Amino acid sequence: MSLSVAIIGSGPAAFYTADALLKSDADCRVDMIERLPCPYGLIRFGVAPDHEKTKNVMRAFAKTATQENFSYYGNVEIGKDIGLDDIREMYDAVVLAVGAGSDRTIGIPGEDKKGVFGSATFVNWYNGHPDFRDLDPDLNVKGVVVLGNGNVAIDVARVLVKTPDEMAATDLPDYAADPIQASVLSDVYMVGRRGPNEAKYTNVELREMGHLANCVPQIDAAQVPDSVEGEMSDRDRRLTEKNLATVREFVDRQADEKPKRVHFTYYAQPVEILGGDQVEAVRFERTQVKDGRAVGLGEFFEISCGLVVAAIGYTSKPVADTPFDERGGIVTNEDGRVAAGLYAVGWIKRGPSGVIGSNKPDGKLAAEQIITDHGAGAGKGGRAALEATLTERGVRAVSFADWQKIEAAEIANAGESAPRKKFVTVGEMLAVLG
Repeated sequence: MSLSVAIIGSGPAAFYTADALLKSDADCRVDMIERLPCPYGLIRFGVAPDHEKTKNVMRAFAKTATQENFSYYGNVEIGKDIGLDDIREMYDAVVLAVGAGSDRTIGIPGEDKKGVFGSATFVNWYNGHPDFRDLDPDLNVKGVVVLGNGNVAIDVARVLVKTPDEMAATDLPDYAADPIQASVLSDVYMVGRRGPNEAKYTNVELREMGHLANCVPQIDAAQVPDSVEGEMSDRDRRLTEKNLATVREFVDRQADEKPKRVHFTYYAQPVEILGGDQVEAVRFERTQVKDGRAVGLGEFFEISCGLVVAAIGYTSKPVADTPFDERGGIVTNEDGRVAAGLYAVGWIKRGPSGVIGSNKPDGKLAAEQIITDHGAGAGKGGRAALEATLTERGVRAVSFADWQKIEAAEIANAGESAPRKKFVTVGEMLAVLG
């Protein structure tokens, strides 16, 4: 008797879980249920459009999706088209792999002003997510403040200052490319509460900022530490020393080298967003790092801007009919076990941390737990029951073969050097299928 498993979501954690189950000795049938017609979640909508190599993992996921015991059901929304409790009745095990697609709030006055966005919202917009197609941010501004000292902050800054030629071989949608490239933007201020030694970006991302065609990095030498101090692993120390060496290279770059500038501003925390209905500036308090924490010094300054993007972290939304840890922004779980027959993997399990591959151990553990807990399966309806219910309710599920047709159309529609021209609404995707 086959073990029937439903996975809710289709990002990295979902596919790593599916792969681990299908490669196990157990006789498993794995069904993946996704709200959008398109799979891959964070890979499609979170990875920067100019980092196409990072998306190559989609090829491995596609191999998983074309295995005999796997089925994909896109365009099916849990809680709308079918309830989670219904799915749990149909399957031996259900895995929540819905990620963390919401923005953490900044928690300061003025963050509700027009022109203030969280990075999840902004990145989804320029990556063609159907939910954010109509965001329409006003990019015709001279100054942008990006809050944060991680890779997402650098991604946002880089996408905003790259030239059309630099973005030609990307899948940046036209509705985002046109206002970005028409903008009068001259200065991006990337502001972090701590210093270069505590910054979370990788050295590859940091170095890239020194080789942009139209933009020069700017760093105040007074904010650059002499050395790397503090307790850390040998690996972390090596990575931090590489970042510090790169930051030092930026110190001598001249502001008038190129038309645009990205200012790496350290030791400052936002305290208020200023302006009327529209953001006009951000007020900051200078900080120093004590015992790893950024402590305010009571000294303030302002940066004028017309757009703020807060890249300060993501959080998950509560999942219907499951316990939720509001403080942690995760589904309540014990090492991935949520309730009898219900499991969690990836960011909904442990919060938004790590890189794409960090989700692989979650998938392996979940597969082991499911096989341990449910053995050969209880003979539930599984796939047949799901398909019958969707048909009865008139839900147009998108299979993986359907998705491959949509994907082929995106590739065919692409410009000469672009990898694909994304469909940016569900209607456009479904229209390909007739």
